[in-house]
Amino acid sequence: MPLFCRPAARCLLRAATSKQRSWTRCYAPGRSGSGQWLITTPIFYVNGPPHIGHLYSAVLADALHRHWELMGRDAGYFATGTDEHGLKIQMTAASAGTSPEQFCDHMSAKFRELFTQAGISYTDFIRTTEPRHKQAVEHFWTTLRDRGWLYQAHYEGWYCTVEESFLAASQVTEHLDAQGHKCMVSLETGHQVHWTKEENFMFKLSEFQEPLLKWLWESKAAITPEPFHQQVLQWLEQDLPDLSVSRDRNRLQWGIPVPDDSTQTIYVWVDALVNYLTVVGYPNTHHAWWPAACHVVGKDILKFHAIYWPALLMAVGLAPPEKIFVHSHWTVQGQKMSKSLGNVVDPGACFWRYSVDGFRYFLLRQGVPERDCDYYDEKAVKLVNSELADALGGLLNRCTAPSLNPKGSYPGFSEACFPKDPASRHGRGSSKALAEDYKLVTLVKDLPEQVSGCFERFQIYRALECIMDCVRQTNGFVQRHAPWKLCRKDPEQQQWQDTILHITLECLRIYGSLLQPVIPATADKILTRLGVNPSERSLSNLNFLSRYYGGKCPFEGRRLGPDTGLLFPKLEKQTDAAGILKY
Repeated sequence: MPLFCRPAARCLLRAATSKQRSWTRCYAPGRSGSGQWLITTPIFYVNGPPHIGHLYSAVLADALHRHWELMGRDAGYFATGTDEHGLKIQMTAASAGTSPEQFCDHMSAKFRELFTQAGISYTDFIRTTEPRHKQAVEHFWTTLRDRGWLYQAHYEGWYCTVEESFLAASQVTEHLDAQGHKCMVSLETGHQVHWTKEENFMFKLSEFQEPLLKWLWESKAAITPEPFHQQVLQWLEQDLPDLSVSRDRNRLQWGIPVPDDSTQTIYVWVDALVNYLTVVGYPNTHHAWWPAACHVVGKDILKFHAIYWPALLMAVGLAPPEKIFVHSHWTVQGQKMSKSLGNVVDPGACFWRYSVDGFRYFLLRQGVPERDCDYYDEKAVKLVNSELADALGGLLNRCTAPSLNPKGSYPGFSEACFPKDPASRHGRGSSKALAEDYKLVTLVKDLPEQVSGCFERFQIYRALECIMDCVRQTNGFVQRHAPWKLCRKDPEQQQWQDTILHITLECLRIYGSLLQPVIPATADKILTRLGVNPSERSLSNLNFLSRYYGGKCPFEGRRLGPDTGLLFPKLEKQTDAAGILKY
């Protein structure tokens, strides 16, 4: 049953839509006036080195960014970075025998190095220790205070250092530690919690329950996929307590001090979330971008992005972000990644094993945002070999090989061999086309729009399914007509062979263009081999098989690009994976 059919939610929604309360002054909804858009990853917490979960968030955002740019959308901005404040960093640096500054410099560089290696095409890499961010956070805090959304109060409760948050009594349970001692842990994560009592600044989150419900009801696609949208609505059925947004500075020195109160440090999550405004010039130039923002986040930080962040934005007079794309986690051979289990996967080792594009492809092809996905070496090898090396690479190599394409050019297309009207193939003439061939042409013609729709719905894995289905059918087309059996000395057979190759290369041109956001280096090899210039690689005007549709083909007769060998060498099975892909 839809959540809004439930009585509690129905009452809340009725209240949200019927009452004109003080929160209506909070923000003015609407897109940024310039048509620009912002896409972000979370800023990654630097208490440890990056793993494939971090990389997955970055690759998802990167693929979206690249796709939107190739579609010719208005100016885009892609931000990622590192979250460097908080008690965890303070404690981890101390245990490592170094200062928080040095520790953060070292770890942040690891993320930047990984993203460079992975081809993440970010516009901005933000660090929360930068002066520009401190200025943005101080302005944001001061605005919250001046608008009356903050107050001071004594606060006590169960505090989880790992999660950097207070938990309600209903969220913790008693547990025995490794030594058999009783302790309290988070029900959701199993992390240990401690009873903490201190005076903090509080944010009036409780007053935003109705505005948040109204926002989500009016923007039903604001949180995607749908199960996560429903999850947030379910949280909002319950009372929202006010949020502690500062910590005693005696306990937490590593953070931004509260303006005009040196005894308090701003809560690390308030600090971190403001980064999305920092990167677009808050408080001076952000209006050119906000609220046309798309956040890509993991499901473990959904509450911070879908409840706390929109409420804070409303409180300072800004609209919530337009989109929150949520993804699930990666397990390793069915188990959650954990340092204690020793199964944390090193992305750098995965690049060495599968190549950068091979691992990008695996993550985006196998990663389904709605559910956790499993990684193991055999699975990755099988996918990369079957789809990139065999299906895609084999098709390209076969149809550009000198034995089949001795002129090394984009062959001509014959309307007589492949007439526009399928019925004419039963009449006189040299038509060899079959019903399955016409189905393939229609399928590939519709593919760019289908792929674009999948990207818009945050279903990149489904876009790749569609592309690979077409690749397989194109291989079937070539196998069905066996152009290598045709005699080029016979003019009619040569014309039909050229037409087969022309259609196949046109299909490959579409696949190479559509794969640019996912496997950019490999897509570049495909398009370069086909002689497609960089200015001809936009997704907004691909013009598939122009000759068949009565137009001119700019590629017909053009020399192919240089032969660089196999598109994607096959991977060997690994007999002993122990230790190779782990820290």
